[in-house]
Amino acid sequence: MKSKSIGMMIESQLIWITLLLVVGLTTLPGCVVYEPVPAPMPSTYDRAWSAALAAAQEEGVRIVSEDRVSGTILGNRDQQEVTILLRSQADGSVRVEISSRGPKGSDPGLAGRISRAYDRRMGR
Repeated sequence: MKSKSIGMMIESQLIWITLLLVVGLTTLPGCVVYEPVPAPMPSTYDRAWSAALAAAQEEGVRIVSEDRVSGTILGNRDQQEVTILLRSQADGSVRVEISSRGPKGSDPGLAGRISRAYDRRMGR
């Protein structure tokens, strides 16, 4: 009698193990792994705008006016006026013009330093 009950217990355990395996294996095809969706990169214009603004501020320019739609950033440093113009080109690139003007003897290298700071921020 004992051997019969041990045999039934083993048989019962095998049935449960088989049942769990069948259920587990049939649910696996329902698992789907999706590829990660890349985060959208900022547009070329947005990157250029942010880089130009930050480059001017890095060189001590106080921003007086900024108009993203027209692509114009105006600022000053001491007695120098700084103008930065951004223009979208037909090929999708952005043209950036940086100029500064002020009284005679003011900092002649300011526009060049802003340009170099802009290039660094754009990874050039």
